[in-house]
Amino acid sequence: MSKHIDSEQKLEQLFNQALHGLSLRRAPSTLELRVVNELQRRAALPWWRVSFTHWPVVPRVAFVLICIALVAATILGGVSAFVGAQPLNEAAALALSWAHPFLAVMASAGGVAALLVRVIPPLWLYGGMTLGVMLYVALFGLGAAAYRTLYLRPSSVGDDF
Repeated sequence: MSKHIDSEQKLEQLFNQALHGLSLRRAPSTLELRVVNELQRRAALPWWRVSFTHWPVVPRVAFVLICIALVAATILGGVSAFVGAQPLNEAAALALSWAHPFLAVMASAGGVAALLVRVIPPLWLYGGMTLGVMLYVALFGLGAAAYRTLYLRPSSVGDDF
């Protein structure tokens, strides 16, 4: 174990010496202007366009309370369906009325998918999944080949350009 640590320390020292031997390169002249402009653009964003942790306290608390209320309405809607409580069911229906069209579309899509799985022979399903995996692997291979061709240059010892 200490032999491995010693070799890592030697490698780190060698790498550090090699980097200190290099001359510092000057950044492009337009880089500073672009960085400053981007920082100013980000600083000018409204509070709702930045990360949640940078929001003011009141909107954060309001957002969390609204999320808790929606989760509670969803849970109460599910509980009231089993219990049969009419006031809970009406409150949940009122709170979740906006989601009814979306849920209807999702239920229809699930029904169509279940019907297709029952109708299509299993051998075809397995063949389709196999073909999909093969196409995914081919796409990954083509992407890797394109990256190597377009972005990676072969390094040779005598290159000076």
